[in-house]
Amino acid sequence: MRRSRLFLTTAFAAIVVAAAATPAGAITFGRPDGGQHPEVGALLYDWDPGNPGPDVVCTGTLIAPTVFLTASHCLAGDGQEVWVTFASEYDEDTPDTTGAIRGVGHTHPDFGAPGGGADVHDIAVVLLDAAPAGITPAQLPPAGLLDQHKGAHTLDDQTFTAVGYGTVRETKTGGPHGFIPPDGIRRFALQSALSLQKTWFTLSMNPSRGDGGTCYGDSGGPHYLGGADSHQLVSITVTGDAMCRATDRTYRLDTASARAFLGEFVRLP
Repeated sequence: MRRSRLFLTTAFAAIVVAAAATPAGAITFGRPDGGQHPEVGALLYDWDPGNPGPDVVCTGTLIAPTVFLTASHCLAGDGQEVWVTFASEYDEDTPDTTGAIRGVGHTHPDFGAPGGGADVHDIAVVLLDAAPAGITPAQLPPAGLLDQHKGAHTLDDQTFTAVGYGTVRETKTGGPHGFIPPDGIRRFALQSALSLQKTWFTLSMNPSRGDGGTCYGDSGGPHYLGGADSHQLVSITVTGDAMCRATDRTYRLDTASARAFLGEFVRLP
């Protein structure tokens, strides 16, 4: 299995710059997911000229039989042809798309709005040519679910679960040399809440608090409300701190803005 890629190439970095954020999305201080979240898949296309065949670009989640949720900055543009694999382990040396499902990406039409507190609309879907066999889609959140928890003062009591493929971190100290290159294994990590904003949900990935989180190479992955057996989506990975050991800044799915986009493709709860 190819393990030489550590950071994003210039070509992919150019895609991510449009999001005005540090790309994130693999799992740090986590464990192999195995079959716990079969609805979580890897977004593939050939972006690395040094490695022929499809490469892992991002993570995403099946939210309807043929609708795959990810981040807009994971796609080079609206209408892009991509592939998705739901394998718990994916070998990037695979020379073709055997076992993966073709799809067409659809970015949010307003993606690229100013950062900060503004809604950057970093949400996208891939419409798959076929439904993956035997996989139940994840549950989208009802409107304002996180606001309800905040209002009831129960948000801080919840456990959240991040799932993704890509760069791994297992050491608490050190900079980028503490990262392990992506190995194509789907992993999960448990997290706790830090803060809730209008369109953002910030989660702890500080190992000193017992939390894990996401890192380079795989944005668009899910954050579930609940422990490792949860399938209740609340947000997707967009950005985080550069050292992948402090905070996950995720894009909420329970807001009017996110629901307006998702409602064009799926039935909302």
